[in-house]
Amino acid sequence: MTSDNELSDSTRSDTGKFTSITVFFPCYNEQNNLPRTIRAAHEVLQKLKTDFEIIIVDDGSSDRTGQIADELASTDDRIKVIHHRTNLGYGAALQSGFKTATKQLIFYTDSDGQFDISEMPPLLPLMKRFDVVSCYRLNRQDGLIRRINGWCWTKLVCFLLGIRIRDIDCAFKLYKKEIFDNIELSSAGALIDAEILARATRKGYCTTQTGVHHYPRKAGKQTGANLRVICRAFWELIKLRRRIIEQD
Repeated sequence: MTSDNELSDSTRSDTGKFTSITVFFPCYNEQNNLPRTIRAAHEVLQKLKTDFEIIIVDDGSSDRTGQIADELASTDDRIKVIHHRTNLGYGAALQSGFKTATKQLIFYTDSDGQFDISEMPPLLPLMKRFDVVSCYRLNRQDGLIRRINGWCWTKLVCFLLGIRIRDIDCAFKLYKKEIFDNIELSSAGALIDAEILARATRKGYCTTQTGVHHYPRKAGKQTGANLRVICRAFWELIKLRRRIIEQD
């Protein structure tokens, strides 16, 4: 079950009632973005005045991302680091974050700085009525070809998996932790978001959608658009659809 949602001014001033939250960041070769991203997250979470943890998932980075992550963790015991010895893929990085999270709510976003973490707190009141907040990018700051590919991919995934999501791969999502206690994930690549939403929907969890701003990347390179990743995503989509149909 999904719905579109626009946050009113009154909702924006209400952080909702919850006891704790995990915020995690999958990252691969983000040495120039990670410090700024983690400092911003820490500042936002401090203002919430609730129990929180920050998890950095270093997916086998070949630059100084892992070292920088450890340095950041040494400044606050609420910052944790997971290291993958080799690059396992985006889905594997997300799975590590979800499995390690210990708090009532789980939020994740990418570590490249293309989202503003300060737009996360206004999502919290929605968790009174929904189980998932799946955001979509406003004025997506990617090239034309990447935007077209993203639109086509979302339409195809929604058609094959029977879900209604405006921006399937937008890396700005908030979940109730209990979802991950009740679904089993298999995707190690780019299909991970689609699998979570499809399985959660079939378990009866409710999803709402709202827009968040998207900003140009300041450093580093995107890795999700290479041919190997795309081909792997299509193959995983075919296999996932078969598994879901067999389970139904």
